[in-house]
This record gives sequence, C-alpha cells and structure tokens, in this order.
Amino acid sequence: MTERIGITGANGFVGRAVCRALRETGRQPVAVVREGAMLDAGIEAARVRSLGDVTPAAFAGCTAVIHLAARVHMMRDRSADPLAEFRATNVDGALKTADAAFRDGAKRFVFVSSIKALGDSDHRRPLKETDARNPPDPYGISKAEAEIKLRELGARTGMEIVIARPPLVYGPEVRANFLSLMRAIARGIPLPLGAIDAKRSMVYVDNLASALVQCATHPRAANQLFHVTDGEDPGVAELACHLGHHLHRPARLVPVPVVALKTLGRLTGKSAQIDRLTGSLRVDSSQIRDVLGWRPSYSLDAGLAATAAWYLASAYAQAKQSG
Repeated sequence: MTERIGITGANGFVGRAVCRALRETGRQPVAVVREGAMLDAGIEAARVRSLGDVTPAAFAGCTAVIHLAARVHMMRDRSADPLAEFRATNVDGALKTADAAFRDGAKRFVFVSSIKALGDSDHRRPLKETDARNPPDPYGISKAEAEIKLRELGARTGMEIVIARPPLVYGPEVRANFLSLMRAIARGIPLPLGAIDAKRSMVYVDNLASALVQCATHPRAANQLFHVTDGEDPGVAELACHLGHHLHRPARLVPVPVVALKTLGRLTGKSAQIDRLTGSLRVDSSQIRDVLGWRPSYSLDAGLAATAAWYLASAYAQAKQSG
C-alpha cells in the first residue's frame, strides 16, 4: 500500500516542491488546502474553509503530516496587532492541525518553522539547534511559541514532533526580496552591495523538500529539531555576482560603506532592512546530515542557475505576451 503523507500549504512555493518530492519517492501526498486553491494534477486534496478549520478525517490514512501553512513574514505589516495575527495562524493553527492529525491516526507531525524562531544574526558563529531562542519580531515569536507548544502536545499525546528550521528559501517561482534582487541585476540597476561581506545561509527549495520528506519518514527523525541549508554560506556581494553570471548580466555593485548604508537606513526608516542586509546569518545544518544522513541534491550554484533560468524564461514569456 502506498504511504500517504498529509501536507498543509501544498499549493505554496515549498508545498509544491514537497508534493513532487513525495511522489518521486513513491508516496502519496494528501493536500489540505483552502477551498478554491489550485493544485498540480494528480494531487489528492482535502478542502477546508480556513487555516486551522480542518475537516473531519482530512488526514485519514496518513502516517505523517508536514505543516507548511503559515502567516509569512512581511516587511510592511499593516495589521493593528501583528503578533496576535501571527499567533492565531502560526501557533493556534498549527496546534489545531496537529491535534486533528493525531485524532486521524498520524504518528508524526513535521512543523516547518523558521530560523527566525532562533534569531536573525549569527553573532560570529553559525547558529545551532541547541542555541537559545531569541526571535527578533512577531513572526519569529510566533514560530518559537509554536515549537514549544507542539513539543508539549507531543509529550502529552506521544505523537512524534519534528521541527525543521530553514533560512531563506529560493528557487523557481521565488518571490519577495530574492525576486527583487534578480530583477534589479537583470535590468542593470546599480546596487550598493559591493562593500558588504556579510554571509547568509540559504536553502534551495528542492533541497528543503527532500529534507522534509526525510523528516516525515526517517525513523531517526522522531522528536528531532533540524536546521536545513545548502551547506554553503555566500556573501551578499558574492551571491549577487553568482546571480549575475546566470542571468547573463554582470551585477553592478557599488562599494558603499556599511556605516553609510546604516545611516541611510536610520534617515529613511529602513534600519531593519539595512541591518538584515549587512548582518551575517550563518546556520549550522550538520545535525540533519549526521542524524539522518541527508545531503542536499543541489549545490548553491546549481540552485542559483535553476532559479535564474526560471526568471529569464518568465521574463521572456511576459515580454512576448505583451508585445
């Protein structure tokens, strides 16, 4: 009998990759998504009205559930109470989903958290799973609280809780800041990144998907906490240069001193964005390699090449359609 794995957020950027990875390993993804959400052909679906409103028996027959659905981090959150909004979805929604999965007989719940549950800078050494949580914002606080409460649920019920913390996820169909960076490089826009030597860990979306499949299925993953990265920590300027190579447009990097960037950030009210850009965030992902024997299938360069190829194909298609 084909093993069934439940997935929330299956129609999202990471969720689609996880569905593909499960099918490639001979498993059946069971997508729990909102009514009206589009899914790839052949994906079994259980529809819900809203996140946390899980229908009875949505996870029936599933041995494990991978929980990706979340309220994501926003640079300009216009909510009157962002922390309350994040808690409602990322904490309460996760707990309701885990409880529903347990009642439907799932033995394991994989919670896709974020490195922001731990922090947003590495303080001169890569962050480890054993480091104390110090979330920097409401999004990170909600992920940290969900981790704690889910482990408490696991201790009460005996359900295996596995937590995965990715840093920045990139790949074809990426959005937000990474897409903006590619767009700027492709258009030849000068970028004030030439003097930034901060290093950032990242994970290619298909690497993360394969790690999550192992989190859901590997016997030794039970009740573990894993950081998941490509294992390479490019500098910000280095990353821009790599992307420029694959976009066939050399990145135009201007060596603006970091102190000048931080002053500009204070004057424009964008200190948080500048601090994130100029600060290092390296993540130690040796734990998942040592415990599960997991290795990323794609190198950083291969992942960037695939992401740039998708961007160029999308830009060409848009240009052809418009004219």
